[in-house]
Amino acid sequence: MNPLLPRVYLARHGETAWSASGQHTGMTDLLLTERGQRSAAQLVGRLAGVRFDLVLTSPLLRARRTCELAGFGDRAELEPRLAEWNYGQYEGLTTPEIHRQCPGWELFRDGCPGGESIVQVAGRAEGVIQRLRAAGGNVLVFSSGHILRVLTARWLGLDAACGRLLFLSTASLSILGYDHNLSEPNVHLWNDARPANA
Repeated sequence: MNPLLPRVYLARHGETAWSASGQHTGMTDLLLTERGQRSAAQLVGRLAGVRFDLVLTSPLLRARRTCELAGFGDRAELEPRLAEWNYGQYEGLTTPEIHRQCPGWELFRDGCPGGESIVQVAGRAEGVIQRLRAAGGNVLVFSSGHILRVLTARWLGLDAACGRLLFLSTASLSILGYDHNLSEPNVHLWNDARPANA
């Protein structure tokens, strides 16, 4: 790992009522729970001392609020391509509920009727990656779990469906970067949800 190369910090939004219950939350604009607000505020200490050349956030309220509580609300630019997966007819449903309608369904393979396919989500993620790499310095990103998992798979040059292998907790912090040079993208930290003082 070369400490002089830029890094991309990924912050998943804090808990919402639907993330706590396991409901698929795409375009539904939910507030953070009290616990979600507390955990989002913990990001302040965890990001202290890092200089960011660019801060991006999903336009969805849960990501924007997490960004504000982390202390970057006044610097963040809205990036529409960071919005969560559009779950279409599966919005608000849990995976067991979806399986009752469609046994064997797998989000990262099948996408969502009336919503987005993996190809569409990957296309958005790849557009964001181009912007991240063009920034030339450290970038901080606030968004949602599934889009960040697809973005990470594509950052590594993996098939977008490999995002299914990556789990992200709410208010977690992950860091993407490079090994020896810009041709060697890798993961420096994944799914770190520890409090700042842990």
